[in-house]
Amino acid sequence: METLASAVWLTLGLIVVGGYLLGSIPFGLIATRLGGAGDIRKIGSGNIGATNVLRSGRKDLAAITLIGDAGKGAVAVLLAHLLTHGNAAAVALAGGSAFVGHLFPVWLKFNGGKGVATFYGVLLAAAFPVGGLAALTWIAMAALFRISSLAALTAAALAPVFAFSTDAPRPMILLAAFMAVLIFIRHHENIRRLLKGEEPKIGAKKAEAAPTPDA
Repeated sequence: METLASAVWLTLGLIVVGGYLLGSIPFGLIATRLGGAGDIRKIGSGNIGATNVLRSGRKDLAAITLIGDAGKGAVAVLLAHLLTHGNAAAVALAGGSAFVGHLFPVWLKFNGGKGVATFYGVLLAAAFPVGGLAALTWIAMAALFRISSLAALTAAALAPVFAFSTDAPRPMILLAAFMAVLIFIRHHENIRRLLKGEEPKIGAKKAEAAPTPDA
């Protein structure tokens, strides 16, 4: 019994630490440096996410960042699924850990991105209907208003509702709510700018401008 308990705690520890380390990989910074676009932290908002990478004018690097940031969340979830045979609580824990890793990466002095791409990667792998509905919400809002942060905030706010309405397991509902709260906290400057009508549009170049928050 004691051995079983130790194995469970060891597995949970691996899930949390592994998920965090995966989530903390700064794909935006790596892509822009290797791609010759410089340090993304000195471009636009200074954020390491795909939206800010797009402001460098390099759509290819923005796509790499988007795929990398979403992929690391999905990988963390899928590995936890394999390790625990699909235990919903463990899967949610892995997804949440990867998400926190992206927001607060140890490699960048805990100053990471705002988590939108990782949010989608986690949800699509952990609860596909929820992630799919959230992604469709982002696409619809982005098409209508051309503002990344508004689209992200709307999708994040609705994600727990989608989880509940699709009868997702309780850990997935809590995961969606947890990530939504952190997304709103990380976007507090964006919310202020939205209220003032000053939030930049998708694709706007800010390479030489003073830092402005993004998604």
